[in-house]
Amino acid sequence: MVMSGMSANATSPNSGSLLEQFGQLFYIIDYRTTSFKTSEEVPNYLNDAVPLFLLFTFLEIFVLRLQAKRTPRLGDALTSNGHGVIYETVKLVTRGFELAGYEWLYQYRVLDLDWDSPVTWWAAAIGVDFAYYWTHRAIHEVAILWTTHQVHHSSEDYNLSTATRQSMFQRMLALGFHQPLALLGVPLPAIIVHMHFNLLFQYWIHTETIGKCGPIEWIFNTASHHRVHHGSNPWCLDKNYAGYLIIWDRMFGTFEAERDDEEIIYGLVDQPQTYNVIYLQFFYMGDIVNKCLQQDTFGNKLRALIYGPGWFPGTPRLGDPPPVEHLNRKKYDPKLPRWMEVYIFIHFVITIIIQQILTEKMMEFSAVTFLLVSGFVCLSVGIIGAMYDGWWWAPLIEAVRCGAYIAYCRNIAVTQFPLLDTLLLAYFVISTLIWTSNSITLVQDQARIANKLK
Repeated sequence: MVMSGMSANATSPNSGSLLEQFGQLFYIIDYRTTSFKTSEEVPNYLNDAVPLFLLFTFLEIFVLRLQAKRTPRLGDALTSNGHGVIYETVKLVTRGFELAGYEWLYQYRVLDLDWDSPVTWWAAAIGVDFAYYWTHRAIHEVAILWTTHQVHHSSEDYNLSTATRQSMFQRMLALGFHQPLALLGVPLPAIIVHMHFNLLFQYWIHTETIGKCGPIEWIFNTASHHRVHHGSNPWCLDKNYAGYLIIWDRMFGTFEAERDDEEIIYGLVDQPQTYNVIYLQFFYMGDIVNKCLQQDTFGNKLRALIYGPGWFPGTPRLGDPPPVEHLNRKKYDPKLPRWMEVYIFIHFVITIIIQQILTEKMMEFSAVTFLLVSGFVCLSVGIIGAMYDGWWWAPLIEAVRCGAYIAYCRNIAVTQFPLLDTLLLAYFVISTLIWTSNSITLVQDQARIANKLK
């Protein structure tokens, strides 16, 4: 899934009743209530749907238990949602980048579509999905673009949290794919609306709880189709790029149906064994640079960047099917004591609260404050992976992180609720004491080890 589209500002109108928001997840929408004359009028459909996302997450866990299937692993789910937090933080700077120049091109449109016409609404709905298909296909089939999108496929589980596992650079790579719609006369507000709805539709298809859906799978993307897209089995690779209309894959030869006789193995072909969010965002960039430098001709160096990620000299543009050894791998599944998982979960919830405050108050913050809060959010997400990965210095960094919160926030109102601010401060004080003590013990242990090696 490519997270794109412009978010409305904090004062935008609500996206409708709970029933209407539920319908938006499945693209069951009334064009009369979702057509707007200006971009400022477009509601923040994605943000308004967060309560539904939470509801669906708990519903998925309940259904998985009824189906006797494995429920989401906390470490993997926190890693996926951590990517979402990083993406949303970076989005504050890159918001709207993918639609740069749209209004300028709109001046040269060959058609003049009314903003409140059903023709305009449907033209935008189909046009945005068509643009999405080609955006999504490009970032899979061009190695230098895949360096960012690979993170969305780096979960070895497949559940609703996987939908939030996004690249911080995703918006930048969508630039140029939607702009042709401006020349066709589709107003910018209609494009923004359908970027939101396209993404909302894609949320529910990231699950194993829903089987095949019969005849509607000829037209619409479904959980079954998208499971294939996330598979690392050779027959799954470079298939089913659809947003909500699977017809594009059927038309352009990239469709593959889910097989009943073979289990889909999720994740990357070369799966990193880590929950480190920052590493997963960047590691493939180094891989593709090294691959480029290893080529012996300029032509092959260029092909290493613009051909498929699996390409090597002597293979087709997208490369030969990879060996299947990875299909027998064990999932990366580090274990932590229950108290640490509870601790990490609470701090992750706090991080989301801080990120939401950053989003709401961004225009009130100075550049320095914005960078400090953003850095704190990124560090908070990163330390979770470090703890799961067993990095010995993680407790020391956690003590510093918690201490930094106390130093910065002891005399300011973080939220609108004084009692909550007091509880947060107390929790960070306790956390600092715990991890300072733990860090002293670790440093002493490292010193003893160093002395023995002398």
